[in-house]
Amino acid sequence: MYMISEKRRIKLAAKLCGMLLMFAACTHAIQTPEIPPVEVAMPDTLRYLALGDSYTIGHSVPEQQRFPVQLAERLREAGIPAHPPDIIAKTGWTTGSLLNEIHTKPVLRKYDLVSLLIGVNNQYQNLPQNLYAQDFHRLLDSAIVYAANRPERVIILSIPDYAFTPFGQNRPNAGQISSQIDAFNAINRQIAMERGIIWVDITPISRQGLENPALVAGDGLHPSGEMYRQWVQLLLPDVLRIVRY
Repeated sequence: MYMISEKRRIKLAAKLCGMLLMFAACTHAIQTPEIPPVEVAMPDTLRYLALGDSYTIGHSVPEQQRFPVQLAERLREAGIPAHPPDIIAKTGWTTGSLLNEIHTKPVLRKYDLVSLLIGVNNQYQNLPQNLYAQDFHRLLDSAIVYAANRPERVIILSIPDYAFTPFGQNRPNAGQISSQIDAFNAINRQIAMERGIIWVDITPISRQGLENPALVAGDGLHPSGEMYRQWVQLLLPDVLRIVRY
């Protein structure tokens, strides 16, 4: 029998141990290290303020059908994170009512988008057009301040025409409502043009209310969720452009 000397056996054992250590070290070296998760910064969440009256608060429709709420939802669908809108509006408000609310309860937060739709109750109450113009200038000043002094982030909507609703048709002055609405809209449009503010004409949509009853809410006067959806569709291109600028 071939015998290995004690000295030879020790050398072989040492060599084997060395090889095992090297193999273990290599195995450890090629293990995939644990990579900590990387936090991806999300874009800032857009804040939107809507100023107005019953058309802004969405009288006679569920909250989710209000046009500011629908607009915020469409922005999120377009990949723009957006908070639920803040709304300063109440049924029956005139320009003076909205001014009083703003001055008594100032909004301290700055917004990325501000919309302004006001004036139908000035017409309904037969208030002077020159008073409307004065108030509208002041409201626009406030809207610009709320938009962090960025007038390009403010958008004005024209006044809808309620003559094209069952309620409007039963008014004694039904034949004059449309011409008076046009006169008030000429004022807010001129102010928008003078000050470089986006102005969106939603009035033609409101004038489809008699031929398409689905555009009128159950109260026979205010817009339905479907009409608000069409407003948003009209607003969206301008809104997307200014918030992505």
